[in-house]
Amino acid sequence: MAFSIAEMILLGLFADWVFRKLRMPGLLGMLLLGVLFGPYVLNLMDPGFLEASSDLRMIALIIILLRAGFELSRDALNKVGLQALLLSFVPGIMEGSTIALLGPRFLPLTHLESALLGFIIAAVSPAVVVPMMIGFIERGMGVKKGIPTMVMAAAALDDVFAIVIFSVLLGFYTGTSESVLLKAVGIPLSVVTGIGCGLLIGFLLLKLFEKFNPRATKRTMVVIGVSVMLVRFEHLLGEFGIPFAALLAVMAMGFMILEKREHMAHEISSKLGKLWVFASIMLFTLVGAQVDIGLAWDTGLAGLGLVACGLVARSAGVLLSLMGSPLNWPERLFAVVSYWPKATVQAAMGAVPLMAMQAGGMQTTPGDTILAVAVMSIVLTAPLGALAIKLEGERVLTSTAGSSPDALNALNESR
Repeated sequence: MAFSIAEMILLGLFADWVFRKLRMPGLLGMLLLGVLFGPYVLNLMDPGFLEASSDLRMIALIIILLRAGFELSRDALNKVGLQALLLSFVPGIMEGSTIALLGPRFLPLTHLESALLGFIIAAVSPAVVVPMMIGFIERGMGVKKGIPTMVMAAAALDDVFAIVIFSVLLGFYTGTSESVLLKAVGIPLSVVTGIGCGLLIGFLLLKLFEKFNPRATKRTMVVIGVSVMLVRFEHLLGEFGIPFAALLAVMAMGFMILEKREHMAHEISSKLGKLWVFASIMLFTLVGAQVDIGLAWDTGLAGLGLVACGLVARSAGVLLSLMGSPLNWPERLFAVVSYWPKATVQAAMGAVPLMAMQAGGMQTTPGDTILAVAVMSIVLTAPLGALAIKLEGERVLTSTAGSSPDALNALNESR
């Protein structure tokens, strides 16, 4: 396992460098590296490394969501509050519903099976989107209108809605729908409990840091440790049917510390930025390793067409959510492409219907099809979306700092 980690670090850094030289997002290189070295192509990764994949990917996702929280200032959220709220559920519902409606026309699935697929695919990937938005914020691009902040905030909520709706549909499909009402009510409850708990813990951590005044490195370690415990807490509560969105709690912690002690928040964020260099390699190579190219290929043009129809519906949902916003049309187009990438949720949940069908002694062919199309969505949208975000962001987003050194210094001092 240690050799595989070292191998991925060295090759991941090289792939990142090569793709950046080609003016493409470095994460594309790491994703392709994971696909190539993963079990479905060359199979050169240590089995122990792959077994730890889920935990390593979760820690990496926690780090990037913490960084997002430390960038979510109240002023920026006030600018984009309504649009961020609409973006958190309107595009996802439109995408999932479109796939549910059209699925039987493309694939041998019922409408309910297509709905399961639709709300697996409907989750946007914060692992792809958030680091790119943070990069724009650090460069002062789109900050004046709060565009990257809007996309970051909505991306996390988008996942909560998609996962909860998927859970409700899976309950119907497997015949365990006695708690469907609780799960439906769980959407707003999970948001409220997640944000509320995160704000409270952030406040308590702030008091702890002020009392003992540890170094920034130790503060960062404490924040990461508490975040991992929150994810574990979500799983424990889930066994009792209690809704709790741990990833929202993680972001809310960072928001609270930023709100009360901006200097401390930026110190921790800086440390997290250094950790992200390692975490990003682990995240994107391991996500790539989950991609079964053969399985994606089996869905053929039908699977590709269904994913494309879902993206069209999602794009229409983004434009609908931004009606009446101060964004101009090029900026709205940037928001559209920012909601294309799929990766982490699809890699984690694509096989869930298949496993549920196997456990229930049901016909597993629909589960195989759902998994194949989920993989196809990663293959199509992760590289295409990341590239579109970079190109459109560079073209559309204006820099608050401008080109003068004085303006750049002023931006840095304000942060």
